[in-house]
Amino acid sequence: MTLRAALFLSLAGLLAGCITDGGTKDPLSTEEGRDQARDAYIQLGLGYLVQGATEKAKAPLKSALELDPSSAEAHATLAVVFQREMENKLAEQHYRKALSLSSGEARVLNNYGGFLFEQKRYQEAFDVYLKASEDTLYSERSRVFENLGMTALQLGRRDEAKAFFERALRLNSRRTLALLQMAQLSLEDKQYVPARGFYERFSQQSEQTPASLLLGIRLAKVFEDRDQVASLGLQLKRLYPGTPEYQQYLSEQ
Repeated sequence: MTLRAALFLSLAGLLAGCITDGGTKDPLSTEEGRDQARDAYIQLGLGYLVQGATEKAKAPLKSALELDPSSAEAHATLAVVFQREMENKLAEQHYRKALSLSSGEARVLNNYGGFLFEQKRYQEAFDVYLKASEDTLYSERSRVFENLGMTALQLGRRDEAKAFFERALRLNSRRTLALLQMAQLSLEDKQYVPARGFYERFSQQSEQTPASLLLGIRLAKVFEDRDQVASLGLQLKRLYPGTPEYQQYLSEQ
């Protein structure tokens, strides 16, 4: 059974009510029943969202908000739906509503920061991510610091970016984007041994991208590892022949 089907059956079972000695009782007549129905609708919306069916996700999320207009989770999920659909004004409205209702929950702040980053509103994104990073108990705090690093780079604040990537890796040594960026920044700073270490850790944990292959080639040249240069160059040619990175690789030969 698919997740979507399971969620639908769960919701249907809830809304069907239950048979008691006094007959059928409407579960929506109690606060507990309404809360359960709201949560079921949100989970159904999330199920659709995960599967990329944003059009279908909106109906159950709307139903959740009809049951509980003050549901921060429903607003936050609907914000992501509208973000996916590039309905930016609506996405922002729901993000702001979710933040006001959740008292600035770190998870919602992090998602809102991603929305602002997409819009190239980098200073606003930075401020939002910084606020999210204040929650020391947030389970994805390392991701927030990684996002702060990427945003700081866009703002031209390179030293800050490096410090944020280092913090991300202190919290979670397997953050692949932070590892790749640290490899790149260390290479630029001519810190070749640390750069190679970060790159090797990245390579052990993530699939190669055009950018990572080009970086690996440049590092291999520094260490005069001709076999590695040839191997990575072949991968770049075979997997990503039409990319700017491959053209840059060719120009550097």
